Amino acid sequence: MHTRATHLILLFSLVLSSCGESPSDEASRNTSPTSSLVADSLSGEIEALLHRHTSVLASDEFEGRAPATPGEEKTIAYLQEEFARLGIGPGNGDSYFQAVAVTELNTSSDALLYLQGSDYEATFIYGEQMVVGTQQQLPFITVQGSDVVFVGYGIVAPERDWNDYAGIDVTDKTVIILVNDPGYATQDPALFNGNAMTYYGRWTYKYEEAARQGAAAALIVHETGPAGYGWEVVNNSWSGPQIGLEAENLNGHRTEIEGWLTLDSAEALFDGAGLDYQALKAAAAEPGFIAVPLADIKASASIENSVRTSTSQNVIAAIPGTRRPDETIIYTAHWDHLGINNEIEGDNIWNGAADNATGTAGLLALAYLHGRVAPPERTIVFLSVTAEESGLLGSQWYAEHPLYPIPTTVANINMDILNTVGRARDVIVVGARSSELEDYLQEAAAARDRYIVAEPNPERGYYYRSDHFNFAKVGVPALYAESGEDNIEFGRDYGASQAQDYTDNRYHTPYDEYDPAWNFSGAVEDILIYFEIAQKLSQETTFPEWFEGNEFKSLRDESSNQR
Repeated sequence: MHTRATHLILLFSLVLSSCGESPSDEASRNTSPTSSLVADSLSGEIEALLHRHTSVLASDEFEGRAPATPGEEKTIAYLQEEFARLGIGPGNGDSYFQAVAVTELNTSSDALLYLQGSDYEATFIYGEQMVVGTQQQLPFITVQGSDVVFVGYGIVAPERDWNDYAGIDVTDKTVIILVNDPGYATQDPALFNGNAMTYYGRWTYKYEEAARQGAAAALIVHETGPAGYGWEVVNNSWSGPQIGLEAENLNGHRTEIEGWLTLDSAEALFDGAGLDYQALKAAAAEPGFIAVPLADIKASASIENSVRTSTSQNVIAAIPGTRRPDETIIYTAHWDHLGINNEIEGDNIWNGAADNATGTAGLLALAYLHGRVAPPERTIVFLSVTAEESGLLGSQWYAEHPLYPIPTTVANINMDILNTVGRARDVIVVGARSSELEDYLQEAAAARDRYIVAEPNPERGYYYRSDHFNFAKVGVPALYAESGEDNIEFGRDYGASQAQDYTDNRYHTPYDEYDPAWNFSGAVEDILIYFEIAQKLSQETTFPEWFEGNEFKSLRDESSNQR
């Protein structure tokens, strides 16, 4: 058996000997076996890098990595230093940064929601019974005496013959909306996408549609099952500073107030209006539902904001392609998390170790790998984006202000929360059967005796909850995969329980902290797969496409004419 040192010498000798191949040989081999062998030989280094970078980025010193804070300054300086140390150059001309203009709103936690009718009166308390905020970038927002209307799932989908706002004018009214979509509620595969959430089920869509309808306020009823997370996640995510892209119109087109109600609050409100919440919820999942006013109940709320406009940064590094430098493959991972909440006693730092110090560490690990094999023929870009936790803002900014043309962007590979519990046999595809990138994933996984599966909880809408989505929205095939639940050492039940435990107990809480005992061996295998996909794409001349029937295919088809 070779020692590890002699094994590395042999592998790097193979790399050097391959330099004498003809261009036709190089083009025909697709992913270089030598590159894969070198990558495999570096598994130990990759695992060490994941521990080192995650521990640093998730430390209290980095203050939860909130955008436009001292925590950001430390984070982006660290990333710039690490990319430079690896010999990976800046990706924005001579800069590692792309400025993102943001406005921070910090809503006072003493906000109240007051509801009054002839037979009902209640004041809902911020954090306990509701949370409210605004996208309007103003220091004071108020809604007074607004009629309240239940609009079911708040969906307008002409292609599905569905309109929850049909026959009712909600201008200047407060709309109450159910989370997720009718497919989840009925589990009918013929209704929307059945159990799998569509974009119509995402809270971002519901607020956008309420604004288009002219509503003054939009309140979503939180339920853990259809939301995919508990009330604590809503409360933690909405309290404290909220970041939005700077808007010339100060987001005056949005509703004055956006927020959430707990299930108990909603049921009490409906009961006060003489209505059965559960019965109306069931009715709202059926075609032809008609919106229901809540008797004579009026809603009032006022919000005081501190408003701060500043600049955050996407961090970007790149390895130029040797033959087709204008064609790019972009890795993404968001560097930000939720920062510090000074309203909380005790541990008030949201360290975001798994989410997403691990993914950011993975980005640096991939840069380390790509820097140690033959230069790619297409440009490889490492993009660490800001403000994902505030609504995918950094990736939205990049997609709207691309540094590399969208038509010649080959693919996006996104990482968000890496595996910390050991090796898995399966690889989960979020948003399965979307694009040909899944064929690349299948091939790379099979070479490692792994298999790919669709996400186990499609009702949670993860495809719309990370940065790849903004690339998809402009037509770029985007792959979001992660380690599966079929844990090699302890079995599937263990893997599933660990994933659920994270969602229940650490996701978007101060308890998402780095643990030196984390087992990154599975994350290493995932990173090697992503590396092999990018290597293969970098040596091809074709562009992967969306599968027929995908909602983003037409955008890709249009952009292909601009190459």
